[in-house]
Formats: sequence, structure tokens, C-alpha cells
Amino acid sequence: MRSPWVNKLSVTCGRRLPVCWLLLCFVCFLVLIAVFGSTFSNSFDSVPFTHVPEIYSNYRRLKEQAAVDYFQLRTVSSGAGRQGELGLCGKERENYVPCYNVTANLLLGFKDGEEFDRHCEVSSQGKICLVCPPKDYKIPLRWPAGRDVIWSGNVKITKDQFLSSGSITKRMMLLEENQIAFHSQDGLIFDGVKDYTRQIAEMMGLGSDSELFQAGVRTVLDIGCGFGSFGAHLVSLRLMALCVAAYEATGSQVQIALERGLPAMIGNFISRQLPYPSLSFDMVHCAQCGIVWDKKEGMFLIEFDRLLKPGGYFVITSPISKSHGRATSKKKRSMLTPLAEFTEKICWSLIAQQDETFIWQKTADAHCYSSLKKNDVPLCKEGHDASYYQTLMPCIIGASSKRWIPIQNNSWKVLSQSGRFL
Repeated sequence: MRSPWVNKLSVTCGRRLPVCWLLLCFVCFLVLIAVFGSTFSNSFDSVPFTHVPEIYSNYRRLKEQAAVDYFQLRTVSSGAGRQGELGLCGKERENYVPCYNVTANLLLGFKDGEEFDRHCEVSSQGKICLVCPPKDYKIPLRWPAGRDVIWSGNVKITKDQFLSSGSITKRMMLLEENQIAFHSQDGLIFDGVKDYTRQIAEMMGLGSDSELFQAGVRTVLDIGCGFGSFGAHLVSLRLMALCVAAYEATGSQVQIALERGLPAMIGNFISRQLPYPSLSFDMVHCAQCGIVWDKKEGMFLIEFDRLLKPGGYFVITSPISKSHGRATSKKKRSMLTPLAEFTEKICWSLIAQQDETFIWQKTADAHCYSSLKKNDVPLCKEGHDASYYQTLMPCIIGASSKRWIPIQNNSWKVLSQSGRFL
């Protein structure tokens, strides 16, 4: 006997019972797909998705780390681990800097400032050891507090040397016995850095130093940065300032700048080029850096011309005293004469002069070099800056480089006080 539901199904479907069975099975199959499909989708979504490149990079990193670990384990198991340990350097190498050995350079006949230059070919390595930090060294403060306050025990300059500089503002920088601060309690920077930077911007035709970035000045090379206050202020203006200072036995300038978290390096261009490619900086700044411009027939200005981008600025503040009127003006003219005469030969123009600060601008017109006279500085041949630390070249690069892009092309139009656009 058939069950009642079968009878009802037969009455409903009649003789087409197999067709109804097939329809019922198909509906059930769709219901199962919907149920299991949603479950599988949820479980799939819960699994984190990993990009294939990350898998490859992580695997490569793990493989390299495994090879290093295996090498270390094999070294330790063979008993050679202690033989490879480095000892600590003595106190005589506390200020050791590779490739800088003034004593050896003097013995080899280097003079006129070249003894402070980088000479790796004559620098003996000596014993390989680990240079110890100063005795009272402390971990620097976190940025941005570490930019304005450093531990006095972390730098080589002593408190007596710091106080004997004769500057009242530097005495005020000494907050406590173990700290040196480069700003006052109300946040103002000492030594008039803000006023000085604003003066430079106004001389360039800008309203304030906050417009330097808009005018295309992004990278600044600061020659002889002192305590780094100028670069620290530029960082607050979203500019990248790189400090370059000559080698010192204590490395005070570069060391203080690095301790403040500012980019800095030991560099000198008495005989060789600085280790930067051509057309790298929008501005070169030199405040009381002590460079004698009429030496080596303008080679120092040629080096700055190599580093400056077209349309870039060369800012110099002379150490001329204001105490003697006629003597000061005479000394200023004697300093400006070689600069004024030589800058015309390399297509620079003096755009502003105020007090002790002078600003030149490198030409952004490539046709200027084709109109140079025969007695002017010649143009360099291609490939002259293929490597770093070459000897200073008596020629300018001109506009032959593919990187010849005026800084004004990357800036917004800024209307100057004189009514012209920069």
C-alpha cells in the first residue's frame, strides 16, 4: 500500500510522477548549494589573504636568516667563536674617523687645508676594534624633543669649551649640568635664526620663510653648520637641510647635528668634490664658513655651481664686523670683488644684498652658456662627474645634463614684492 503523501503526489502529478521527482530533486539541490555556498564563503573570508610577492619575499628572508643562523651555529660548534670577537678600542681612538688622519697627511706633505681632507689611500686601518661611546652617554631624546635638547655627555665638546665661546646666547642654551638646549622656554630659537631665515626669504622676494617650499626650495646644503640651528629651523619648514662641515679632531659640528637628529656628514672640498651628484640642491648656504673665495681661481664657486640646480640660490653671510665704518666697507668690497667678477663668468646674478648677507641665483636659461666669452670658465665635457671624490674641476657643467630642470618648474607661482614672478 502506498502512503497518503504518495497518493496526493500521484493525484497532483498524475502519470508524470518521474518529472515531479526530478523537479523536487533539483530544488533540493539548489537549496543545498545555497546553504553550503554561504558557509564556504564565510570560512573563506575569515582566512587572511596574502599577496604572492610577500610570500616570496618572506620566504627569501627566512632562507637568508636560516643560512646566517647555520653559519653562526657551525662557527660556535667548531670553537672559533671567541677568535672572531672584536675587542674594544683604546681611548686614543675615541675620535677616530676612517680616511681622516691629519697627522699622517701632514707627514706626507699635505697642507693648505688639504690635510683635513679625505685621503683613504694613505689612511692606515690599524687594529680593527669597536669604538666605545662616551662614558656618560645616554640615549637621545625622542624626536622632536631631541632636536632642541641633547645630553651634554653625548658630544665631545665640554661645558668649558661651550661656555668659553663668549656668546651670551650659548650660555643661555645650557639648561642643566647634563643638558644643552637650543631654544628658550617659550619656544624661540636663539641666535636670531628665525629672523635670519625670514630675512633670506624677503631678500628672495617672498613674504616669509614659510613660502620657501612653494618657491621651489626643498633641499639646502649648509656649509659649516655650527650647532645646526639653521638646519633645525628649516626642518620645521618642511625643507631638507644637509649639514657638511670640515673634519675636526672632536667632530663637534657634525656630531652635535647628528645628535639632534639632523642629517650631517664630514666633508671638505679643498681639493676634491663633495660626494653628491650634480644638480642636487636648490640652495647652498654658507654663513661665516671661512672660505677664501679668490683661492684656486674660483674652484670653490665652480663646485657650488655643480651642486646647484638651475634657478637655485647661493646664500652667503660674511663675517664682516660692524664696528668700523670705512674699514668694514673696504673689506666688504675686497671680499665682493672676486665674487662679483667670477659669478658673471658662470652665469650667476646677484639678486639681493642686505647687511652682511648676499644672495646669488644660478641662471635657469640654458642659452646663457652659449654666450660666454673665451676668457670665461669653460664648459666641462660629458662624464666629468661619473664618480664621487674627484678632484675639483676648472669647468662648469652647463645645461648638458638630462637633469637640467629649473627649480621654478616644480614650484607654485609666487608674486614677489618687486612685482615679478619667481
